[in-house]
Amino acid sequence: MRALVLQTEELDPAASDWLAERADLRRCSPDEPGFADLLAEADALVVRTYTIVNEAMLAKAPKLRAVARAGVGLDNIDLRACERRGIRVLNTPDANTQAVVELVVSFVLDALRPRLFLDKALPLKEWKRVRDDLIAPRQLGDLTVGVLGLGRVGTRVARVFEAFGCRVLYNDLLELHRDNLRAKAVDLDTLLRSSDVLTVHVDERASNRDLIDAGALARMKPDALLINASRGFVVNPGALASWLGSNPGAQAILDVHEPEPFTSDYPLLGLPNAHLAPHIGAATAQAKRNMSWVVKDLWKVLCGEKPEHAAV
Repeated sequence: MRALVLQTEELDPAASDWLAERADLRRCSPDEPGFADLLAEADALVVRTYTIVNEAMLAKAPKLRAVARAGVGLDNIDLRACERRGIRVLNTPDANTQAVVELVVSFVLDALRPRLFLDKALPLKEWKRVRDDLIAPRQLGDLTVGVLGLGRVGTRVARVFEAFGCRVLYNDLLELHRDNLRAKAVDLDTLLRSSDVLTVHVDERASNRDLIDAGALARMKPDALLINASRGFVVNPGALASWLGSNPGAQAILDVHEPEPFTSDYPLLGLPNAHLAPHIGAATAQAKRNMSWVVKDLWKVLCGEKPEHAAV
């Protein structure tokens, strides 16, 4: 009898088809009729970002052996509850690294280098005015970039900004050192006070909640640029809104939020120096393909083999 696998969110069709050749794959989201009946018989789940795998769901899945997350973060999966039940949790930790790095760099350039494209011929006076309006007050290569969290993404971000000629500092809980990286390790206080650009790349551990709070923001430069492409809960939105209001020369660009989607009372909405993206760090076709192939690790678990990437 073939294993029953529930796919609750979109995957690359090639990955879904590959798994469907080997298992009884059913595509059904938790809010669809019939999901509870399928869940009760399921051997495995394949999820992405918006399926919440918690104690309540697991209690309705007595046969479940594995949960595969097509992505990196595991915020939506209760790892302890899975571990208690002997359920393997799989993810794709390096699948979207390049995509996130590219987005972070584009955010920084968007903030620092104003530009536009002309759609009509301009007289000389107007041409000169437009050029003057587009003079960037700061050049990236002259700035200090602080990287908070030196994992896969943080390390590659640091290397990219080194290539731009930036002075790069970093702080990491594990005090990591990467070969061929000239970036200097500093304590968190030094990182906050010294960075012209602070880009956050920490993981989902609970101690990172509100890591960037009012106290941390108060130590930052009044014209600093803050980028968060890690987890929404790392930056306290109320504290950030207050800091941006008091420091109009500062900017924040956030790709992640809590909750997602955020609601109309989100404190950062409407602030001219807060720029909010709809969680597009992994939004490249290649990254989505890479993440979808978590199904190969899932199949290994169902066959009693050791997976390549297992969080639990």
